[in-house]
Amino acid sequence: MATSLRRTTLTLPTAPVGPDNPLPALRPLDEVHRVDDHTRATLPADMARQVAYAPLRSVLPVRLRDGYGRDRAPAALDSIVLENDQLRATVLPGLGGRVHSLVHKPTGRELLYRNPVLQPADFALNGAWFSGGIEWNIGATGHTTLSCAPLHAARVPAPDAADGGAMVRLWEWERLRDLPFQVDLWLPADSAFLYVGVRIRNPHHLPAPVYWWSNIAVPRTSTPASSPPPTRPGTSATAAPSARCRSRSGTAPTAPIRCAAPIPPTTSTRCPTAPAAGSPRSTPTGAVSSRPRPICCAAASSSSGARAPADGGGRSG
Repeated sequence: MATSLRRTTLTLPTAPVGPDNPLPALRPLDEVHRVDDHTRATLPADMARQVAYAPLRSVLPVRLRDGYGRDRAPAALDSIVLENDQLRATVLPGLGGRVHSLVHKPTGRELLYRNPVLQPADFALNGAWFSGGIEWNIGATGHTTLSCAPLHAARVPAPDAADGGAMVRLWEWERLRDLPFQVDLWLPADSAFLYVGVRIRNPHHLPAPVYWWSNIAVPRTSTPASSPPPTRPGTSATAAPSARCRSRSGTAPTAPIRCAAPIPPTTSTRCPTAPAAGSPRSTPTGAVSSRPRPICCAAASSSSGARAPADGGGRSG
C-alpha cells in the first residue's frame, strides 16, 4: 500500500496537565542538572568539557507545569497516524510531538513501550512529563519543557516523493535556548523503518549552546528486542525490525510549508510559516548543521552536545 498520513484521535485514561503555575520559577529545580567538580573529574575529557559548557541556571522564562493531579478519565487526544504495509506510527502533536506507538504490522508487534495511560509526573525541566514512546529533547540535559506542550504540525512533501508521498513536520521555538527546531517523520512505501530528520537553526549572530537527545522507551523483557516472536513446531514467524538506529544521508525537502493545509496541534490555533529547510552548508566539527541527517529508527536512543553556529538573520527565519 502507498504510505498514508491521516489525522485522528486516541482515547486514553488521562490526568489533565492543568494550568501553568502563574508564579515565576525563581528557585532552581532538581531537573536542571549540575555536575560537581569531583564527578566531572571522573568523566572522559570531551564529555567533561561539553557538560560544563553554558549550563542552565533556571527555567525562566518558561513557567512551571505543576497543575496536574492523579484523577484520570478517558480523553480524546489529537493524533497523527503515518502508515504503510510494514509500520504504523502514531504521533501526539499536542504532547511534545511524542511518537506514542510504532507497530510492525506483519507481526502485530509493538516496537515501543506504549503507555496505557497519560499520567504526568515531575520529571521535565519545568515539571510535567509522561513516560513511553519516542520523545524529542532540545536545549539541556533534562526532559524538555515542551514534554506536555503542543507543537505546530503540518503535512509536507516527503523527500524524493515522486509519487506525491507526504510526511509530518513538527516545529516550535524552544525558549530556554531561544532557538527554533523541527522534527520531520516520514515512511517510504514498503519501508520497515520510520525515518526522522531533526533540524535546529540558530538565527542569532552568536553561537548558541545546544544539547539534543531523543529518548526511546521499549518494553523490558527477558529476551532481546531483536528476537523474533516464539513459534510452535511446524510454524514460522517473521522477525520484527530490530531495536537499532541507522544513519543515512539525505536532506529534508526545501519547499516552504503552506498554512492552507496544516494539521493543527491539540490546543493551539497558531499557524505561522513553518521553518523551511535551508540549503546544505559545511559546519565546524561538533556543530549542529542546517542539513538534517535522517535517522532510520525502529527503536533506539541518542544524545549529543554542541554549539549551534550563528547563521545571521533575524528571528523571522
